[in-house]
Amino acid sequence: MFKIKHVFILSFTVIALSIAGCKSRFEKIRLSNDVAKKYQEAMRLYNKKDYSKALILFEDLSQKYRGREGAEELNYHYALTLYYLKDYTTARFQFKYFADTYPTSKYAEECRYMGAYCYYLDSPEYPLDQENTYKAIDALQLFINLYPKSERVAQASQYITDLRAKLEKKAFEGAKMYYEMGGYDISNYKAAVIALKNAQIDFPDIKYAEEMDMLIVKSQYLYAKNSLEYRQEDRFNEAIGYANEFLDSHPDSKFVKQVKDLKSDSESGIVRAKSLISLQEQQFAKYKATLEKEGRKDTSNTNTIKKPIK
Repeated sequence: MFKIKHVFILSFTVIALSIAGCKSRFEKIRLSNDVAKKYQEAMRLYNKKDYSKALILFEDLSQKYRGREGAEELNYHYALTLYYLKDYTTARFQFKYFADTYPTSKYAEECRYMGAYCYYLDSPEYPLDQENTYKAIDALQLFINLYPKSERVAQASQYITDLRAKLEKKAFEGAKMYYEMGGYDISNYKAAVIALKNAQIDFPDIKYAEEMDMLIVKSQYLYAKNSLEYRQEDRFNEAIGYANEFLDSHPDSKFVKQVKDLKSDSESGIVRAKSLISLQEQQFAKYKATLEKEGRKDTSNTNTIKKPIK
């Protein structure tokens, strides 16, 4: 029993010392002023895919190798190490730095592409801020302009298409949100019309155009319907105008029946609004006539029916 325990402790000690020895070897090289040996170790770790340790050495060497022979290779692998560690923010900076610093390098095209690709990877989901998406598009387009014959152009173009689709979705969903909030405040329906139209100006070929045009009609209709009677005629007429534009642009759309119904309801809404206004005016005239007949004054200080703002 004692021998087994002794052997176990001894084995554990040997393993621990071996690990400590490896660690001390790396630390010794890290603290060394022998840049050639440090570079050799960084590349050995890189090739072993031990990127975390390789990065520590590359970061130190990138300053010491500036302007020296071997700096180009070092900076190239430094940028790739950051990429493999998924630090895309720092990697894209290093790729761009490399491409700007070594424009004639055999790695320049790859680094220009990888810098743009890192922006692509850092592009967030559509509901979030899309600053990196715009920057990714610019960087990918710059790559295409600089290397129009590159075999990477097709993939870069596809990435641009993907990113634009994300921006289109954000624009569509953002505009649609105003429509969905219209039940809380009718001004949101008007805001929806404006936002939907602006989104189509920003993205003329947006794939949601048909649904957006339908929502413009529906938002304007609901805006009119929930307005006060004195505002309804003009607002319903706008809805009818949008409906006519939709039917001309999308004659075979699945939304045709819905739009036709909205147009018909808008026309009925105008008739109803005019009827209500006429009735109110008649009642008011009757009220004024009664006052004059009885020789009384209108204490409400209202000589005409005031048209509300909404």
